[in-house]
Amino acid sequence: MSKVLIVDDDVTFCLMLETLLVKHGYNVSQAFTYSDGRKKFLEFQPDIVLTDLRLPDHDGLELLTLLKAESSVVPVVLMTSYGDIRTAVKAMRMGAFDYVAKPVNPDEILATIKRALSSGNTESSVKSVDFVDLYLEGESAAAARISEHTTLVAPTGMSVLILGESGTGKEFVARRIHQQSERHLKPFVAIDCGALPRDLAGSEFFGHMKGSFTGAFNDKQGQFEAANGGTIFLDEIGNLSYEIQVQLLRAIQERKIRRIGSTIEIPIDVRIITATNEDLKQTVSRGDFREDLYHRINEFAIQVPPLRERPDDMILFTSHFLRQANMELGRSVTGFSDEVLEIFKNYSWPGNFRELKNIIKRSVLLSKTQIVSADTLPEELVNESRFAPETNQTEASVSENVAADEFSLRETARRSEREIIVSALEKVRYNKSKAARLLNIDRKTLYNKMKQYDIPLQ
Repeated sequence: MSKVLIVDDDVTFCLMLETLLVKHGYNVSQAFTYSDGRKKFLEFQPDIVLTDLRLPDHDGLELLTLLKAESSVVPVVLMTSYGDIRTAVKAMRMGAFDYVAKPVNPDEILATIKRALSSGNTESSVKSVDFVDLYLEGESAAAARISEHTTLVAPTGMSVLILGESGTGKEFVARRIHQQSERHLKPFVAIDCGALPRDLAGSEFFGHMKGSFTGAFNDKQGQFEAANGGTIFLDEIGNLSYEIQVQLLRAIQERKIRRIGSTIEIPIDVRIITATNEDLKQTVSRGDFREDLYHRINEFAIQVPPLRERPDDMILFTSHFLRQANMELGRSVTGFSDEVLEIFKNYSWPGNFRELKNIIKRSVLLSKTQIVSADTLPEELVNESRFAPETNQTEASVSENVAADEFSLRETARRSEREIIVSALEKVRYNKSKAARLLNIDRKTLYNKMKQYDIPLQ
């Protein structure tokens, strides 16, 4: 069992991160200061250290220097709420394995830890490409439309609502708006509202004072303060509780926030960009989302289409993610077989660009030759693509596919899952939050499943 040392003065954050890591089989110890971190490092002898950039008694970079001096073989990952690429580069040069921005994405931190532990060396894992290269604009008409809208709205200061399925690149669009705005030299702070526990969302947004609730051992700056002068991006905003919606509306209207446990109002100047994979109009009509807040955040809407509606961009992104995978994995795969490209063409890509990137990275890792073959692809992707009817199929060939689907174990499982989801939704009268709890999944997963199985949102 690998041992992870977390050094961060935010006790609540440490507890959340420890819960996540223990769930995935890690042995975790916590430290809340520089001096405590050094002591725990010597006693606990961790396999990896996750440390905040800003600690009460010292800078996280100082702790990095100390730890690398104590042991050059233990990877150190820096975490910070301040997405400063210059600090990231400096940390890499000082020997940090990687750098992640808060609020930490669970999948990202797990992948980073796994990569660090399996690296087998002490070399810095500098991100292989800068942000500009992380995502391509695309060459399709849809890509041109997104670029046009982004360029038009960026200088205006209007609140922007970005609509699109999970994995379509909504955060990329938000970042491009920030980069092209007059606020580009100020912070860009991104928050995944779908990953925020309801009881901690207020603290994450607006901060808290020491002693304001159990576990609040220090004053904490909220993300709105961190983003002051810049842009704050609220991803999956439809997941916010009604109480937080009220507080958010007040912050937008009055341009002031108040830390939990404080009576002092703090002026803020932030641009609000939000995103969702839900139909917020329907959410408003059901009473799950405030209509006045909806109109505040929706001064200008940008629709980001799914990958399946952007076939002209498929080859471009496929080549781009192949280059990325080669750089990250140290491989030299040169391309894909015709069969693989045909499978990609016929697959529905419910996870969009994020899924495409992950599939390509997996295939590059498994590939034994310089050409990716179909046997490196996940079975479900190959099966769906092979049963996808061509537009020029005869009725007989379509009937053969339907018959094959009827006797397919995979298709049977899909139908069963759809029936279970529909049954749960009907039981709670299509209340998505209640249905998600009943199914023991989160709301984002539920919405993705509903889209996958063409279940009406009601």
